[in-house]
Amino acid sequence: MRSLHLSFRSSILLALLAGGLNVFSFAPFHFWPLQAISLALIFWLSQSASFSSLRRQFLLGWTYAFGWLFCGVSWLLIAMTRYGGMPWLMAIAALALLVTYLACYAGLALLLSAKLKQRWQLTDVSSLLLVMPAFWMLSEYLRGWVFTGFPWLASGYAHTDSPLAGFAALIGVYGIGWINALLAGALALGVRKKIWRLRLLLAVVVIACVGLAVRQVQWTQPYGQPLSVSLLQGNVAQDVKFNPDHISDSLSLYHDMILSAPADLVAVPETALPVLSSQLPPDYLPLLNAFAQSTNSHLAIGLGVHDGGDQYTNSILGFSREYALRAYRYDKHHLVPFGEFIPFGFRWFVNLMHIPLGDFSGAGVLQAPMQVKDQLVMPNICYEDLFGEEIASQLLASEHSPTILLNASNIAWYGDSIAIPQHLQISQMRVLETGRPMLRATNTGATAVIAANARVVAQAQPLTRQVLQASVQGTSGLTPYVRWGNLGVLVIAVLALLLAYMAARRSGSAGALAQ
Repeated sequence: MRSLHLSFRSSILLALLAGGLNVFSFAPFHFWPLQAISLALIFWLSQSASFSSLRRQFLLGWTYAFGWLFCGVSWLLIAMTRYGGMPWLMAIAALALLVTYLACYAGLALLLSAKLKQRWQLTDVSSLLLVMPAFWMLSEYLRGWVFTGFPWLASGYAHTDSPLAGFAALIGVYGIGWINALLAGALALGVRKKIWRLRLLLAVVVIACVGLAVRQVQWTQPYGQPLSVSLLQGNVAQDVKFNPDHISDSLSLYHDMILSAPADLVAVPETALPVLSSQLPPDYLPLLNAFAQSTNSHLAIGLGVHDGGDQYTNSILGFSREYALRAYRYDKHHLVPFGEFIPFGFRWFVNLMHIPLGDFSGAGVLQAPMQVKDQLVMPNICYEDLFGEEIASQLLASEHSPTILLNASNIAWYGDSIAIPQHLQISQMRVLETGRPMLRATNTGATAVIAANARVVAQAQPLTRQVLQASVQGTSGLTPYVRWGNLGVLVIAVLALLLAYMAARRSGSAGALAQ
């Protein structure tokens, strides 16, 4: 393969194909080795003569990421066309525009790697094992942070079931992405330099063994008594959810489902009640509160809370004996662009879709957990569980650290697509990072119970109406990732770049002395 020479156009088409196939490394396919193999191909191509210019390096990384993300989040087309009424060509153009921006981060990773290789006169070893993995990780971190971030399908998510999963408790999803890039660099180096193959194979085996060993470490311990839970999956079709003719049906549906399933914790999906709190029948919430008091259940209900004027939030209200006089309240803080707030200058785009969108008010990241017997339940709503460092900060900041995570979601916007298993895999990564079990209450799926070891122990069949009843054991204790967040892997990236620079200077000094 070292002697194989591909033209620039052939290489770009190969990168696009590799990016598209990379989707199979994530749920529901779980072919995680493809994550390292496809990236190794990109790293290998980047070292060829066809990519001698920085512009071509950028285009290589961008093309790979474009194929990866366009195929991976193509379910956005369902929301724009089926429920938004946008013409298919316009929706495809809108998705392509979004992915064009997101792919730029991968392009910059290869561009900067090539720039440093030229400036520092790096060897292939330093370039592939130090610089490129560092910049690749930083590109994913920036994609998940800049302009509120879009970290969906960060490469580390593919490894919830791989030997690398154990590293999540240490350095999080971006850290696993860095290790994956390191393995990709090792594969590319092994192809280019036969002398390195045995040593690199040994290193890969060591990394896998360390990951498996770390996975066995019990960073957290069982806390308190297990809770009985009822997770409601209403399976209300998105095209009727906000239809005025069907609102009373949804209210009756969830009222009856709640009353039929008393438990220590009864969780209802995001915006399950399809009207604002001020538009509910006056006795609706009081009746549910009375049910909570009489059965000693704890209700967590997703709805839009109206605070007067044009102030309203995507919230979870909690009712129980502990909150008899004043309901518990959690407000979503990490809002979805275009879905829950409209970025400046994009009102025209939102107006093209017939979707009930608006500007929700956001809350602070740090909010109190909900007391459920002797457990503390920390909610997050839909998109928020993509941001591991924010969830880690919630666990670290509370006087008494939450013991259970609860995600309330509604991704019915995306139909029966791979968005459902992808989101479940994201929740599993949060469990690996925090050592906390997570409950998922969703409208159409994936409603599930994820134990503290990140195994799905109970799951409702997607796209069915069901009450998932199970038991969950809370945990206490803090993983290294909860304590340090993404700082650990950022330090690793800086050290890798520093080591590459020192190696380059040492090599340059040795060359000067030889002359």
